[in-house]
Amino acid sequence: MQHTIDTVTLYRPVNQAELDLIAQSGWRAFPPRLPEQPIFYPVTNEAYAAQIARDWNVPYYGVGYVLRFAVEAAYAARFPVQNVGGPAHDELWVPAEELAEFNRHLVGPIELTQTFRRADGTVGG
Repeated sequence: MQHTIDTVTLYRPVNQAELDLIAQSGWRAFPPRLPEQPIFYPVTNEAYAAQIARDWNVPYYGVGYVLRFAVEAAYAARFPVQNVGGPAHDELWVPAEELAEFNRHLVGPIELTQTFRRADGTVGG
């Protein structure tokens, strides 16, 4: 008898460096946070992730990506949804020290859904 795991779909805007690290994991894990990044914040909808990738990552890095992934719903419920702006600006706040455990609750691969680039094709700050 198979048991189905309930999942929730989340999204993550990333730059090239973070995308490369995720690819190195076999699309199975998010990389550890940097010391100045105490929170990992996946967002609850693709439109908000696209807004961050397009409006923040592209101007700063030259490229922004949107990732989609599933996490066990019961585990994700440990992290209350935080609204950080408008009605669609919802995200989970996962303390950096819990990211390895968060990764263990991912279900399936992390998927690339959107790519945004500068119009002139340049990359970098």
